[in-house]
Amino acid sequence: MAGIVIPIACYAVIVYVLGAISWSLWKQRKNKAPAWPPYPVIDASEEEMNRRRVELRDRLSHKPLGAERARRLWRRLQAAGIGEGLIHEFHRDFCGQGLIRTEAGVILCDIQDGHFPGPAIATWASEAEFTAFFSRQSDFSMSGWDPAEPVFHTEDEWYRNNQRLRTEIIDRFLQRNG
Repeated sequence: MAGIVIPIACYAVIVYVLGAISWSLWKQRKNKAPAWPPYPVIDASEEEMNRRRVELRDRLSHKPLGAERARRLWRRLQAAGIGEGLIHEFHRDFCGQGLIRTEAGVILCDIQDGHFPGPAIATWASEAEFTAFFSRQSDFSMSGWDPAEPVFHTEDEWYRNNQRLRTEIIDRFLQRNG
């Protein structure tokens, strides 16, 4: 008789424990706030959004990258494989701007889906050209806000300062590949 009662009792305990765990998980999910959107929704007026854009713009550094950093960047890009380079965002859709090595030099382009370079925005065939251009760039000019820098400048509020090149990103690329 013990050979029948003990397995049945063990089975009942297992069913009870699994049922209690399942019930607890179900209650937690039921009481949990929805997971979407995963951030607080901002119901800001257009005026408020413009104020925030200007506030972010005013925080951008105007300090130039300098010739030494630009030279190091060119050399790191030349060490990359053709079609590779500085891509700092790897996710779906628009991933900002990147610098990609080509057979002819380096291109600045938009990156899609983490690794697909778009058409060239600008190209550089030599270290001297590249260094001269990037040595004068700053976070502010690369953000698209500076009308004096036509390569990066844009009037598109969505595109401006949206996953653009920054000193921090360039330095991380130089350290990672250094």
